[in-house]
Amino acid sequence: MIAWRDLSVQYPRGPWLRFADMQLDTGRTLLLRGASGTGKSSLLALLAGLSSPTSGEIEVDGVPLHRLTPRQRDAWRAAHLGVLPQRLHLSQSLSVADNLALALWAGGRAHQAAQRVPQVLQRLGVADLAGRRPHELSVGQAQRVALARALLCEPRLLLADEPTASLDDASAADVLALLRELSRERGATLVIATHDSRVVQALAADDPVEMRL
Repeated sequence: MIAWRDLSVQYPRGPWLRFADMQLDTGRTLLLRGASGTGKSSLLALLAGLSSPTSGEIEVDGVPLHRLTPRQRDAWRAAHLGVLPQRLHLSQSLSVADNLALALWAGGRAHQAAQRVPQVLQRLGVADLAGRRPHELSVGQAQRVALARALLCEPRLLLADEPTASLDDASAADVLALLRELSRERGATLVIATHDSRVVQALAADDPVEMRL
C-alpha cells in the first residue's frame, strides 16, 4: 500500500530530512513517533501529496506520488485520502453540514453531499451537530467533525497528525477507538504521527509498525 525509498526533503534554510525506507501493507497501522521538529508532519505532507520530495520515491497504492503534477496530486488526494489534522479549519460562516458539503464539492463530489454528509455524521454519533457553527463545538466535538470530514470520500488511506494533542484522556480514547474501528471497517491503511504515549498504548493490540524520527 505505502512504500518509499531513499526519501528526503530539504526546506530553504531548513534541515535536510531523510527517512528510512518503508513498506507498509494495506490495512496496517503505522505510528510515526518523535519529538516536535523531527519530520513527522513533513512525512505526512509527502504522503498526502501536499509537498514533493527533494529526492527518492514514494508510492501509495501503486501510485507514484513523486511523479505526479500538482494538479494530478490534487485529484488523487480528493479521491483516495482522508486527513485528520492537528487543528480543524472550518468556515465560521457555515454550519457543520455545509462545511462538510464544501469538502465534497472541492473533491468534485458535490452530488453526494445530501446523502453522504448526514450518513457520516450519524455514523460518528454527531448528527445533532449538523446545524451548528464551528464556534459552537467543544474540542471533542470538533475532533469528531474533523474525523467525519476525513471519512467523507471513503478513503483508502487515513493520515492523522497528533490527533490527541488537545484532548483529555476520555476524548482521546474515544477518538482513537473510532480511528481503529473505522479504518478496520474500510480496510484502510492508517498513519498516525504522535508523541503521545496514550496513542501507543491504545493501539498496541493492533501490532502497529513503529517508525521513530
